[in-house]
Amino acid sequence: MRINDHNPLPAYQPNEARYDNMPYRRCGKSGILLPQISLGLWHNFGHDADFKNARTILRTAFDLGITHFDLANNYGPPYGSAEENFGRIMQKDFHALRDELIISTKAGWDMWPGPYGNHGSKKYLIASLDQSLKRMGLDYVDIFYHHRPDPDTPLEETMSALDQIVRQGKALYVGISQYNAEDTAKAIRILKNLGTPLLIHQPRYSMMDRWVEDGLLDVIEQEGVGSIAFSPLEQGILTDKYLKGIPEDSRVAKDGRYLQEEQVKKNISKVKELNEIAKKRGQSMAQMAIAWLLKDERITTVLVGVSRAEQLADNVKAVDNTNFSSEELEAIEKILKD
Repeated sequence: MRINDHNPLPAYQPNEARYDNMPYRRCGKSGILLPQISLGLWHNFGHDADFKNARTILRTAFDLGITHFDLANNYGPPYGSAEENFGRIMQKDFHALRDELIISTKAGWDMWPGPYGNHGSKKYLIASLDQSLKRMGLDYVDIFYHHRPDPDTPLEETMSALDQIVRQGKALYVGISQYNAEDTAKAIRILKNLGTPLLIHQPRYSMMDRWVEDGLLDVIEQEGVGSIAFSPLEQGILTDKYLKGIPEDSRVAKDGRYLQEEQVKKNISKVKELNEIAKKRGQSMAQMAIAWLLKDERITTVLVGVSRAEQLADNVKAVDNTNFSSEELEAIEKILKD
């Protein structure tokens, strides 16, 4: 079921000063600069969402200098609906601004029934992107990712599909997500030999999820590949949302698929201690968690997801202070270790 736009917003006039305050970082050794904060459309853009609110979030993002919008084939619910709604908003508000945007999508998780609607085969990846482009009303995306490793498909086949997609003009650049250090190095070599360099890696990374520090960040630095960290707030744990309990309107209370009550209770004492450090820095807990990632130049951009435009404006303020003293870093590590 499509979202009805009962209360249409006035015509969009983007902020003329949108590029004045957002810092941008070079994505690896490419010619692409990305904003230090990017917007993910994983939640709150499907057919169960408020279309007017979704438009407001995207408008706010662009007005704040966020030029990178990140999607995937199965974002919704239902699958495909986030791309479809983004396509509607793109046509309404951003059609004339297409060349100022970096739009990405992905494939790698289950999308349609049968053996060809999942994982990493060439058939699936190319078919999925064709469907994504149709849903969004685009001729091409700027970045197309393989969404997750597929141990059953030869890496050469998956990377060959990414190379073919670029050569067909359906994507300008390609990326991978959640690949470990070893497989990332292999993917980089294969794509380099094919003549389509790997632009970017999208790993899950936060103060509480540090797996990328076990070799992956070293590989992307050595190979000149960019990175975009997702789930920087650990699905909301690294915010002030749960400091006084679990609100009725929170993701934990309404939808326990991605964050469970036990996870919150297990970590809330640490978050309370971290929040005291954030206060001394003049930041919210969320801002400090994002800034903590951006302190590392290997992180090109941090991918945030929000339910309200106000949350996004708050998150963006993290770029105002990404420097940490040695004492702050030691205190943070001690809290997390304990």
